[in-house]
Amino acid sequence: MPAPMGDAIAHSNACATNIREAIVAAGGKISFSDFMNWVLYAPGLGYYSAGSKKFGADGDFVTAPEISALFGQCVARAIASTITQTKGAVLELGPGSGKLAWDVLLALDALNCLPEKYYLLEVSADLAQRQQQRLQALPAHLCSRLEWLDALPTGFSGAIIANEVLDVLPVHIVQMTDTKTTVRGVKNTPNGFGWCDLDSSAENTALIASAHALKQQYLNATPSQSLTYETEICPQAQSWVAALAQCLASGAILLIDYGFKAAEYYHPSRSTGTLMCHYRHFAHTDPFYLPGLQDITAHVDFSAVAKAGSDAGLTLCGYTTQAQFLIHAGLLDIAQQSNDTLSLLSRSTEIQRLVSPAEMGEFFKVIGFSKNCDSTLEVFDRARPLTL
Repeated sequence: MPAPMGDAIAHSNACATNIREAIVAAGGKISFSDFMNWVLYAPGLGYYSAGSKKFGADGDFVTAPEISALFGQCVARAIASTITQTKGAVLELGPGSGKLAWDVLLALDALNCLPEKYYLLEVSADLAQRQQQRLQALPAHLCSRLEWLDALPTGFSGAIIANEVLDVLPVHIVQMTDTKTTVRGVKNTPNGFGWCDLDSSAENTALIASAHALKQQYLNATPSQSLTYETEICPQAQSWVAALAQCLASGAILLIDYGFKAAEYYHPSRSTGTLMCHYRHFAHTDPFYLPGLQDITAHVDFSAVAKAGSDAGLTLCGYTTQAQFLIHAGLLDIAQQSNDTLSLLSRSTEIQRLVSPAEMGEFFKVIGFSKNCDSTLEVFDRARPLTL
């Protein structure tokens, strides 16, 4: 992997020192969830709180909005009826580089379906500033609709959208063997950070109980394996969905991310979990590498997300692959609107990356919910549904 430059190394060292001090203050161990929260979100030091470029070719990874404006145009088509019916706004969570907001606003304008407000909820002051710099180049009648938030609003009506947000919510790691189940933690070592087992607590007892329930439901379907089985559990995802349900008075929620339903997520063959790190377009599995300079993610358990939504009073509109979602939201129709041969060729490459099973098409999923709104997210009525 590319070596970081001097300033980046100093930043990573400062982030690591901050975490080391937190581990000492906690008695020598912290949960992996706390570690992930520190390295991603510690003010001024965490990956998403500091100033390095994260998105696009010059960053650490590329998201669908960065690949093509077609992605945002399809999202706009999918939520247009929600905006019309509720006469509400758009709330984008974790707006990243601001590219999705740019494309969605322009597309809604072309559809004569502009919301009065386009809210961007961004907890990183650095990213919010970058988004503002980018989006100020929009036409004035679109810029005037933008408003940044640092917390969920109350009584919101309209469409809530989030692309690649669930995967960066901090997770707990649970390890199961034939003889014991433990919650994994992080400790200081002479050479950096290392793994350890956490002591018993009410939270850890609950996590172990959840792991045992998952094992009974999914792991005993095949002959038991003597190998160690490790997986991630993300209570924050369920709390996050419940918070969205509480803030939504009427409208729809559209969540796009990579992951699986529970039967696939916890399958015995996935015995090392789904934790993944990204640094300068290199993917690897060492979460202790260059703290503060790399992204740490885990795949999404969409069955848990669906249950959290249902428990919170949301109606499940559907769950499908990104390829099915984009195609039935009008991807090919939009792409064919250009008469320029070079533009068509470029769009063909973009479409391939968005919908190919070998790229993002099957790997990424889309789940939609509605609340107090009769006719929303009709794209799920056309797309091939997946079971949860």
